[in-house]
Amino acid sequence: MLLKPNQRTKLDDTDDKLFYDYPRFVTHVDEGFIQQLTNLYRDRLQPNIRIFDMMSSWVSHLPEEMQFAHVEGHGLNPEELARNPRFNHYFVQDLNANPKLPLPDEDFDAVLNCVSIQYLQYPEAVFAEIYRILKPGGIAIFSFSNRMFYQKAIQAWRDASETSRVQLVKGYFASVPGFSKPEIIARQSPAPTFLQLLGIGGGDPFYAAIAQR
Repeated sequence: MLLKPNQRTKLDDTDDKLFYDYPRFVTHVDEGFIQQLTNLYRDRLQPNIRIFDMMSSWVSHLPEEMQFAHVEGHGLNPEELARNPRFNHYFVQDLNANPKLPLPDEDFDAVLNCVSIQYLQYPEAVFAEIYRILKPGGIAIFSFSNRMFYQKAIQAWRDASETSRVQLVKGYFASVPGFSKPEIIARQSPAPTFLQLLGIGGGDPFYAAIAQR
């Protein structure tokens, strides 16, 4: 296994569904990150494909001008998922309690995950499921930054540097035979300036790991 038992632990080990019971109609990264992610989707996704947007919320950051054959949503808060205008269907499931996805083999052209990978306690099992549901040649795009609900992120993520987190995600893909070597897009945090220390300027770092089945 990729992670040791202690690396999977969370500071708050209560039921994740309780933590996400109240809807949060906010974005968890800044506009610069969101724009980079939407541009990445615009560049890497094709129109009229089938997408699985996992661990999602009320917004998917997909390009508004692109239409897709089907977008399947997943998350832990039904109110947030119901608000997402891009979903054709969605379901609620705690992947830490049950990583098995209720989805057919080789049914999706793309699997997306935006700033949620840090909460997976059994990423090896989840990535095996992602591989299973992807069509041959299908793409998986995992984006992340340095923000998190600290008490719900696993220890391996909390303790890691930004660079080490990239290696962690690469290891998740490598744990499943058949994924291509992930392509990494990394736009790291700028060195803090006096203005950034005051909360002015700067921007969230942007990371994405992209692999194909």
